[in-house]
Amino acid sequence: MFTYKGTNNSRDKPRNRIGSSLSFLFGPTTSGKLVNEQTALTQTAVYACVRILAESIAGLPLHLYRYTDDGGKEKKVNHSLYRLLHDEPNHEMTSFIFRETMMCHLLLWGNAYAQIIRNGRNEIVALYPLIPSKIEVSRSAGGELEYKYTREKDEFGRTEKIILRKEEVLHIPGLGFDGLIGYSPIAMAKNAIGMALATEEYGATFFSNGANPGGILEHPGIVKDPEKLRESWQTQFSKSNANKIAVLEEGMKFTPMSIPPDQAQFLETRKFQINEIARIFRVPPHMVGDLEKSSFSNIEQQSLEFVKYTLDPWVIRWEQAMQQSLLLPKEKEKLFIKFNLDGLLRGDYQSRMNGYAVGRQNGWMSANDIRELENLNKIPKEEGGDLYLVNGNMLPLTKSGSFYNDLPPQENEVEGRSDTVSHYEQGPNGRGE
Repeated sequence: MFTYKGTNNSRDKPRNRIGSSLSFLFGPTTSGKLVNEQTALTQTAVYACVRILAESIAGLPLHLYRYTDDGGKEKKVNHSLYRLLHDEPNHEMTSFIFRETMMCHLLLWGNAYAQIIRNGRNEIVALYPLIPSKIEVSRSAGGELEYKYTREKDEFGRTEKIILRKEEVLHIPGLGFDGLIGYSPIAMAKNAIGMALATEEYGATFFSNGANPGGILEHPGIVKDPEKLRESWQTQFSKSNANKIAVLEEGMKFTPMSIPPDQAQFLETRKFQINEIARIFRVPPHMVGDLEKSSFSNIEQQSLEFVKYTLDPWVIRWEQAMQQSLLLPKEKEKLFIKFNLDGLLRGDYQSRMNGYAVGRQNGWMSANDIRELENLNKIPKEEGGDLYLVNGNMLPLTKSGSFYNDLPPQENEVEGRSDTVSHYEQGPNGRGE
C-alpha cells in the first residue's frame, strides 16, 4: 500500500482554493456582476471561445496506436479502447459529444472528470462524464487520491456521496498550483468577464428605454406630489412609450443626467472586452468575429498559430491524461493514444500540392503517402503506389561522371578499333586530351 508523506500541508487535500476559507472558484466581482460557469456562458465572447475550443478538440481524429517492431506505428483497431475513443465511449454518447462535453468542463471549471467502467477482465467498457462541481478531490487515509462524487439519491432532494478511486476516474486538470487540481479560466478572469456582462446589461437597459437617458424634471414652482409626477413620467415615456413626444406644462424642463454612450466609450469598451476574453482562452480575435486587425494575408498564419500555441497544449494534456488513466501498466510500453492534427495544419490547395511535390521528388513520400493525406484511395502496390523515387540527375559529388565511365564499349569506325572512351579522355571538343 502506497503511503503518502507530504512536506507541504496544502497537498494533503487538493483544493480549488486560495487561502484557507475564501473560495477562489467564483464569487462577486468589482463590476457587481455574479460570474460563474453559467452566467459566463451568456457572454457571447466566452460562449464563442468555449465552443471553438470544445468543437476543435472533439473534431480531431483520435486513435489508439501500437509500436511496431521496425520502429513505426500502426492503429490498434482490435483493442476495446480503440472503439471507445474513436466511436462511442458509452451507449448514450458519440466520441464527439463526449470530448466536447469534457472540454467544456475543462474550460469552465478547469477540470474534466469521467468515470471509468471496467469489466471482470479489467477491460474498459465505458466512460461517463462527471459534473466537476459535484466532485471533491481529497486523499484517503493511506495517502492515495480519491474522488468524492455527490449525486441525488431520490426525488426528495436527498444526496449521497460515492467515493471513486484514482483508477476509476479519468481526470484532465487544467493550469493549477499543485499539479493535482486545475483552476478555472473563468475564475481567474472573473473581473474581466464581469465587466463584459455589466456593459452588455447597460446597453440592453439603455436601448430598452428607447435610448433615452435618465434625467431631472425641473419645475419653477413647488411640486405637491413629486412621487406621483415621477411615476407618471416613467409610465408615459419609458420602454415602448420612449419615443413619444413629451408636452411639458407650467414651465417644466427636462435635463438629461446620464453620460451618453458615445461619451462613455461604450462601443470601445465592449470591443476591448471581447479581445480581453479571447486573450484569456488564447483564441485569435478573428475566430470570434473581430476582423479589425486581420487580413487575407495573415488569417492563415493566425490559424496555424492557433493550432500550435492554443490547441497543441490542450491536446498534450488530453493524451497524457488518457494514457495515464486508460492504459494498463503493461500496455504503456507498447500502446499510445494520439490525436491527429494534420488536418488543421493543412494549407491551401496550391501550398499542399507544392509540398507534396517536394516530398515526392526527394524520395521521402510515395504516391500512396500523398493520397492517404488527401483521403484518396491507394494505388495498388504492384502498380508502384508504394515506390519512393528520387530525381535521377542528383548524385553524390564523389560519383560525378560515373555514368559515362560505366557505358558499354563502343566501336570506333574511324580508327577501326574498339575501345572504351570516357568523357574526360575525349575532352570538351571530342578530341582526346
